[in-house]
Amino acid sequence: MPSNRIGRINEEIQREMSSLVRTVKDPRVAEAGMVSVTAVETTPDLKYAKIYVSALNKDNTPQLLKGLKSAAGWLRRELGRALNLRNTPELSFVRDDSIDKGAHILDMLRNPEIVKPANPANAHIVLDEEE
Repeated sequence: MPSNRIGRINEEIQREMSSLVRTVKDPRVAEAGMVSVTAVETTPDLKYAKIYVSALNKDNTPQLLKGLKSAAGWLRRELGRALNLRNTPELSFVRDDSIDKGAHILDMLRNPEIVKPANPANAHIVLDEEE
């Protein structure tokens, strides 16, 4: 029976990183506004962790990633203190644009020029939101 150990470790790293990112003193991270850790992917040998980050201020995302990369050593040390793991993974930060993609798809679905009724016989039906 396979265990969900990596999934639990990913959740713990995500929880700890969410609190640690708020304490980073790098001005590039502080200027980004509200930063959230959306997901963590750890390799099975726990050597590397890819941390997906989303910021409220989308304009400063490249600077945010540079700031997090420069603070990666400190974040790794603090993560090692908080979690009881044999190996503390090396951290790499990636911009998470899944929220933007989801908003774009929702806009496309709401656009009547793009999405046509599935059944032409039901074209006369008006939804509550359109009234």
